[in-house]
Amino acid sequence: MDKNTIIAIVLSVLVITVGMTIQTTFFTPEPTVQTQQTVQPVASSSDSATLAPAQNAFVSANLAWDSNLPGSLVAVGEKGSSAKFTFSTKYFTIEFNPVGASVSSFRLNKHLEDGEPVELLFKGANGNDAFLMYPGSDKTNPINANFRYSINGNKVTFSQDFEMLDKEGKQSGEPFTINKTYTFGDEDYLFQIEVNMKNSVNKAIPLSFENFAYTIAYEPQIGPSFTTAPNNNYNYRRFYIKEDGSSKKTQVKMSNGSYITTKPLSWVALASKYFSVIAIPDATNYTVSLTEDSSEEIALESSIYLSRPSIKSSNQTDTFRFYAGPQLKGDMTIYNDASWNSFGVSNLQLEKALDSSSWLGWLETILKSILNWLYKIIPNYGVGIIILTFLLKLVLYPISKKGMESTAKMSALSPKMAEIKAQFADNPARQNEEIAALYKKEKINPMGGCLPMLIQFPILIAFYGLLNKHFELRGAMFIPGWIPDLSMPDTVFTFPFTLPFLGNELHLLPIIYTVSMIFSMKITQNASTAGSQQGMMKMMTYGMPLMFFFVLYSAPSGLILYWSVMNAISIFQQMYTNRKKKIQAEAETVQSNVRNFPGPKGKRK
Repeated sequence: MDKNTIIAIVLSVLVITVGMTIQTTFFTPEPTVQTQQTVQPVASSSDSATLAPAQNAFVSANLAWDSNLPGSLVAVGEKGSSAKFTFSTKYFTIEFNPVGASVSSFRLNKHLEDGEPVELLFKGANGNDAFLMYPGSDKTNPINANFRYSINGNKVTFSQDFEMLDKEGKQSGEPFTINKTYTFGDEDYLFQIEVNMKNSVNKAIPLSFENFAYTIAYEPQIGPSFTTAPNNNYNYRRFYIKEDGSSKKTQVKMSNGSYITTKPLSWVALASKYFSVIAIPDATNYTVSLTEDSSEEIALESSIYLSRPSIKSSNQTDTFRFYAGPQLKGDMTIYNDASWNSFGVSNLQLEKALDSSSWLGWLETILKSILNWLYKIIPNYGVGIIILTFLLKLVLYPISKKGMESTAKMSALSPKMAEIKAQFADNPARQNEEIAALYKKEKINPMGGCLPMLIQFPILIAFYGLLNKHFELRGAMFIPGWIPDLSMPDTVFTFPFTLPFLGNELHLLPIIYTVSMIFSMKITQNASTAGSQQGMMKMMTYGMPLMFFFVLYSAPSGLILYWSVMNAISIFQQMYTNRKKKIQAEAETVQSNVRNFPGPKGKRK
């Protein structure tokens, strides 16, 4: 491999890396809701008023706590149900599990996945439910007692009594009650969880392990489901935090799969490409723990834990709010004004959890508005992308035309530049002086071909960012049977085996894109000069498109559609320019022959 080829590869990788880096870095009324319950078979059990430790089948007991506090936690009194039930609002369909007063399914009614409401809780058959409570800061043994529950309008309340066991396994005789209330709004993706603990005697709540009373968790993962661990710009799970008093979010950097902070936080978000779960604690100084791990059932588990310090009173209520919904600014900004939401909260700034290319966010907004306007005229986002690509090319045509003309002028000077390099082969300084003088004489700016590309670069990056995460593209069909979802790769065939770098799916659009890019570069190469640059041009013609093929193979089809149409327009534009240049050259040749052709009397005309 020659020197020019190596340089071309390095420059190509550098361009891709810089582009991806820029893209990634910068840029209280109580409404009534309808409820329904689905009762499942319940295993028979005794509902005795007080259960001895040995008889208690729902004990978080026999836990060895390394502390001087009395032993374990045991549920007492009336045993609750074990039958899951369904609760529905305008936005949510939730399956509650009285075992642990938790949530086993959390669906968004207005957003679909394969024709069904999207599941926002992704777990395996043996995975934990969401919003379980754990004693202390332990995250291995949840309080999985069977809670009693009641439903009142938009509230679902779970309740259970507990006692502590001493080191000999004897009950304290002083029960305390855990009440856990879920409250929902009428038109909100925000909901509230209140954890109330009340002692039967005038003493501090005895639930305390290593200076923590309990931990409430969102686990194991935010949906929709996936088969391979998301770890790129096209499918991801990311943690963000916003500290109290800060105007910006911070992306969390995990250390060995975990992150712990005791700083007061406005919120902590677990974000995917299109949906977020955002935990908003009250003013208590919780310890926030975030974890990433894999299991036999899920390729990546991402969990949020909020650990509460020990309670010093006999009656304590803690309030947690959670946003569980789409990554849409309109659904998030309503929590900046108390009059816009059902909970009377304000200034939460949840929209800062949105992924944006920051410095180009304004340009993305403009392009998004145009795309949505086109969709109103022609309700097909694929067609809208094609039209918007034509509009962008039209706007950029004067710039690209100047670039092509500058390149053509540079190409015309190649023979003279080659003569200068040969004449002053042993004197590089003199070479540069002569070439600079040649540029000045011919009135050519050597950066003329590069500057138009630099001007177009922000637009291309903004459009890339838009099509990579535009929420409305999720589930948007372009061509039935081929591209049913512009937010996903177009899969035309699934192999029974896995190919290196490609997986087991055949995507057609990246192939079309690669072929169009090769053809575009070939006709550009044909318009350029021959000579020493041909080796590098040949590598760029085939090597660079092949590299982009692997980089963009799993990209959303809407994004590849844009690049393919852009290549197609560039091909026709270059063909027109080449033909125009050829006709102009032929005309100049004819004029030259006419001037030099001798007339009948031996005189030249």
